Amino acid sequence: ITDLMDNYAVYFGHILSNTFYPVLQRAIGVGSAFEGWSPREEDVVYQVLIPMTPPRGHSFHLELDSAEERPVRNFRVRVQLECTCTREGEDMLCFLHHPEEELRRNQDPSLLDTLCTNSYLDVHKTTRWFYQLVRAIWPALPQSHNWHLVLLPSRRSCQFKVTNGRENFRIEMLFGVSRENSHIFVSSQAREAYTHCTIWPETYAVAEAEFFKYIARHAPPDSLHLKCLQFFTRLQLGLSFSTYTMKTIVMHLLNVLSVYQWRRRHLLQRLTDISDSLRLCVEARRLNHFIVGNQRLPGDIRVPPDVQMCYTSSPGTAVNRNLFHHLAQQSAAHAQATSDYEVL
Repeated sequence: ITDLMDNYAVYFGHILSNTFYPVLQRAIGVGSAFEGWSPREEDVVYQVLIPMTPPRGHSFHLELDSAEERPVRNFRVRVQLECTCTREGEDMLCFLHHPEEELRRNQDPSLLDTLCTNSYLDVHKTTRWFYQLVRAIWPALPQSHNWHLVLLPSRRSCQFKVTNGRENFRIEMLFGVSRENSHIFVSSQAREAYTHCTIWPETYAVAEAEFFKYIARHAPPDSLHLKCLQFFTRLQLGLSFSTYTMKTIVMHLLNVLSVYQWRRRHLLQRLTDISDSLRLCVEARRLNHFIVGNQRLPGDIRVPPDVQMCYTSSPGTAVNRNLFHHLAQQSAAHAQATSDYEVL
């Protein structure tokens, strides 16, 4: 999958080098498949996030969508034209200061006229553009000689399957814009039943993947932290606890325990720790988000100040992001979680 994404990146760079479409960076593998703990290998989806930067003569400005309290903050990506009149060596007309007739006759349209709605980057238009790129580039890739490409429907990501008759891999290409050159992105991935086409939810997937890479660099060869996580995510299938809940608990434990305390001889104690942590969180009706508000993240992981300080969407308000907020609000949900823990 990594080789395929790298090959796509080369052609993205070649095809888009002199256009006014977003500049596509190398794909970043995110989620359980790349972190090494997929709960069900038989239907794993390889998720990659492709960072986008603005093309020549354009700039991106992230705007918080609403001051309402939501589980995930939503942003809009406002696209603004920049003056290029004084830039030496620029082989382009200035979108701001050249006559419209001359621009129409001699230059491709700006990003505002192709992938935007009301000056904001449109997820649906961007997705359709991605599909066209993936389909057009595929015949030029070395993988196309032995593999077959099947495009899958999606409105907010580019999903496809590659198969050679014996094996098949499902891939989801998300796209996003980095916040302040950090590991926190706004991405095309929807978080609610319906997400408006100009809404880009904040995602912590890249920061979490970076955390697992950090642990892998420091852990001993016989570390079982991924096996512990995989064990619990398989064990809780059918119960009310999400795989993200178990992942969050394990990340918190990895952050406070030495990596040398996850070796084979510590297996039973670590499994007990995970179980006890889940019980305490259910009892307290509180599970803090691992990235948001965490002051103890490794220095390798870059987050904007508002995420590190746990600011909500209301400026100046600092609270901890509670993944068990629904347990605190709904007694029936808390009773179900308590019962599910006993089953677990």
